[in-house]
Amino acid sequence: MRHMLGITVISVIFLAGCQSIPAPTEQMAVSRTAVNNAISSGGSEFAPLQFKSAMEKMAAAERAIVDRNYVLARQLAEQAQMDAQLAGAMARSAKAVKAAEALQEDSRVLRQEIDRQAQ
Repeated sequence: MRHMLGITVISVIFLAGCQSIPAPTEQMAVSRTAVNNAISSGGSEFAPLQFKSAMEKMAAAERAIVDRNYVLARQLAEQAQMDAQLAGAMARSAKAVKAAEALQEDSRVLRQEIDRQAQ
């Protein structure tokens, strides 16, 4: 009987503790912003795997919110934020490389034109 009472008390305390975990609304907002930034940076084009991972984790976090599994929701939202930030950084890096390559090509063409005119 004492054993059952102990289990009941522990269960009540555990459930009360779970009830007190707030919904991670701030983290969800931060993660959504990171995903939107990745979209505007071209993450889906230049870092499709990381971008897809971010989108899938955001969707899973939103499902966890509906299920009131706030710990899981926070973890997934944080992971989605990191994946989205990585996708955005990779996209910006790829765009910078393309711009640098274009500038080098323009410089090469200009040098050729200068050399041709000098002869």
